[in-house]
Amino acid sequence: MKYLILIALLFTYPSFSQSFTERDIKTKIEEVTIFVQGGQVTRTGNLDIPKGKSILLAKSLSPHIDEKSIQVKAIGDFTILSVNHKLNYLNTLKKEKKIDSLINQIENLELKISKAESRLQILSEKQSLLDANKNLGGETAGVSLSQMKQAIEFYDQELTQIKTEEIQTGLKIRKLEEQKSRIEQEISLVRDKNELPTSQIEIRVDSKNKTHGKFEITYLVANIGWYPKYDIRVENVEKPLVINYKAEIYQNTGIDWNNVKLKLSNGDPNQSGLAPELETWYLNYARNTIVNRSNYGKITQSVRNMTGQILDENGQALPGASIQVKGTTIGTISDIDGNYSLVLPNGATHLTVSFLGYSSQVIPITSQNITTRLEPDLQSLEEVVVIGYGSSNKLRGKIAGVGIGGNSNLSKEAKIITTTTIENQTTVEFEVDEPYSIKSNGESLSVDLNSFEIETVYEYYAVPKLDKDAFLIARIVNWDQYNLLEGEANLYFEDAYVGRSILDARSLEDTLNISLGRDKSIVIGREKVDEFSKRRTLATNKMESRGYRIIARNKKSQRINLTLFDQIPVSAISDISVTPTELSNGILEEKTGEVSWQLELQPQEQRKLNLNYEVKYPKYEKIILE
Repeated sequence: MKYLILIALLFTYPSFSQSFTERDIKTKIEEVTIFVQGGQVTRTGNLDIPKGKSILLAKSLSPHIDEKSIQVKAIGDFTILSVNHKLNYLNTLKKEKKIDSLINQIENLELKISKAESRLQILSEKQSLLDANKNLGGETAGVSLSQMKQAIEFYDQELTQIKTEEIQTGLKIRKLEEQKSRIEQEISLVRDKNELPTSQIEIRVDSKNKTHGKFEITYLVANIGWYPKYDIRVENVEKPLVINYKAEIYQNTGIDWNNVKLKLSNGDPNQSGLAPELETWYLNYARNTIVNRSNYGKITQSVRNMTGQILDENGQALPGASIQVKGTTIGTISDIDGNYSLVLPNGATHLTVSFLGYSSQVIPITSQNITTRLEPDLQSLEEVVVIGYGSSNKLRGKIAGVGIGGNSNLSKEAKIITTTTIENQTTVEFEVDEPYSIKSNGESLSVDLNSFEIETVYEYYAVPKLDKDAFLIARIVNWDQYNLLEGEANLYFEDAYVGRSILDARSLEDTLNISLGRDKSIVIGREKVDEFSKRRTLATNKMESRGYRIIARNKKSQRINLTLFDQIPVSAISDISVTPTELSNGILEEKTGEVSWQLELQPQEQRKLNLNYEVKYPKYEKIILE
């Protein structure tokens, strides 16, 4: 009897008497804010909500949603009871497009194979026809010698042609079969890869009456990002420098974007926002102290341009993989063959490599060519539920991970505006003027952000002891007003591509220096002068002198400013003394031994400079001066 009473109470209690009705809500991606790594997606949708309790399902979303970031804003006379995020393993992100393309290739090959086999059959029938008619003149009629000779020549010619074509057709069929086999193996590899599930967001609502609801859903998603890129153009040193600021965007979310509004932010939500704190520095004897030094810093100082390839676990190329210099905004995307090319900034020690469905890797930079093999991410994706509560007729309040509130402008379409820079409290955003469509295939898309024409001071820089070429340096004053990020730059000088460089926007200097590459019209020479290179002994000391002549010539048709650098040695102990004897009015930095000359060279002008010094040291010791 007590069980019957319990069941009756359950059915009379309101929460059990009313079940949830499931309804699909179709949402569209309206806006994406792309961070250096990751992005925030904004979806909108609306539907009629029946009276009572309902579950509204936003389906076929990216599986890489950060559930803690989900926010829901809505308008309507209803109450949101909860918001859940789940993975749907029944609805997967299939690789149908790639498989369909490969199947089409196989069908074309099979058609060619079929035609070739038909030709072989025709050739066989042709030979059978010849064989059936080779008895000349019948059994009784005699055949002249000339007729027999003509018949033999005809039969030989036709049979040779048939056999030759049969051999060629057979080779063609074999090559087509080999192509077909390779494509079938590729299809097998694609089908064998684990298909990723889709995400869905469940919004549970309760409405007292039939109503209409408008929804805006935002969330963070991985496997997207952008890298700043620059085209730096200088027509000549008499004109301003032009910087074309671009963004290289990639996305591997599994969901295509169709005509969405893009915002590019220099923020990184994956980076910790916690301010660092100093720990106590305990000083001890050297023998009790462990010093942590990286083995890669010295190596990478000499590495500037590097290349490599990204492969999967089977050694196949991975197009669309993201390669980023760790700790910077410099990066690129691998091409269709998995190859990549990067210019490294000073101090770069590691690369971060990532790709959809594979475990990210942090790789030390130990050479100028690095091939990396990624392994599939086998970590199981677990269902995560984020729940929120509301209690009034219209949506109010906040919950952890789910923002709830009203917005009367949700249904308004974004206006098309010119590229605009928005300076927030801690980040800078760029609004792109036109909507873009980006496929989820790893291909990069270049978007123009802005263009600046900047008054610039041009100077030539040379260190003839290390390199005989002169480098053109553009010095930009008050550069921080342009909100630039560190990135790779393509250099164009006098309408010619001259190479790549790094725009070091992390510099704390008031003047930003941009190297525009080598200028072969500035001739630099450095040679040792024997008459100033001598050795002699005085009492307990030796005296050695060295002399060098530096030549700089301007072969250009305009005046230039050239800064030359060289050096004299600096003594590390008191028994060794170094004395400059001739510096041609160069400025000596005594602590470092650096000598600099500021030259103004007219067209076709040549200047000679002398660098002479003398070293004294104990005669029983040896030093190296070369």
